[in-house]
Amino acid sequence: MNKLANKIALVTGGNSGMGLATARLFAEEGAQVIITGRRRKDLDDAVAAIGHNADAVQGDISSLDDIDRLRDHIQARYGRVDVIFANAGVGKFTAIPTTTPEDYDQIFDINVRGNFFLVQKLLPLIPDGGSIILNGSIAGNTGTEAFSVYSASKAAVRSFARTWTAELKSRRIRVNTLSPGPIETPIFGKTGMTAEQVEGFKTSLESQVPLGRIGHVDEIAKPALFLACDDSSYITGIELTVDGGMSQV
Repeated sequence: MNKLANKIALVTGGNSGMGLATARLFAEEGAQVIITGRRRKDLDDAVAAIGHNADAVQGDISSLDDIDRLRDHIQARYGRVDVIFANAGVGKFTAIPTTTPEDYDQIFDINVRGNFFLVQKLLPLIPDGGSIILNGSIAGNTGTEAFSVYSASKAAVRSFARTWTAELKSRRIRVNTLSPGPIETPIFGKTGMTAEQVEGFKTSLESQVPLGRIGHVDEIAKPALFLACDDSSYITGIELTVDGGMSQV
């Protein structure tokens, strides 16, 4: 317990799914947690679920103005942020012939542009020796039909971890990518598939996972905690894959 005692931790997209599970675990381990999300009610519900040491800032990671407001809030209230879990993201199936510029821009604005400028604007508030965790995906390393734009965005996220590790080495800021496989989260309902298609997709995924099941959000929160705390003090620039072996065999 208390692996993050006296730490200030930001979890974007912390109002549901992997973000909420991670924010709850960070708080249990002693961190003061700030979560973000676009919907006020979901944020209020998440703060109540976390139960203590939780603060929420409403905003869209793709909006530079919202990132500025987040930065100003953290600076005024806490003065620093020791850990960033850049978790907010969006994914949808878009085949090449039917992908619109709006589809492309939405995915890249949130998954790539938003994460870049989030870190850029918060960098002055990160103490030397801080930890940045980027939520990637095994899709960044594999080929899935009708997933090309999302997969490309997550490949860019993985690249950020490498280049930022090199660029921030003088400050000993560790940057790592956490790449989940199939995890049971609300994102399945935001892919554009019908409920029947979602269930069929999940069944198909389970058959491809050596452990024979879809992962749970807590199975992402625990590796995120590992990358956030001193247990991983000599680890930076890596991609930690959490997928039940799906992309490994």
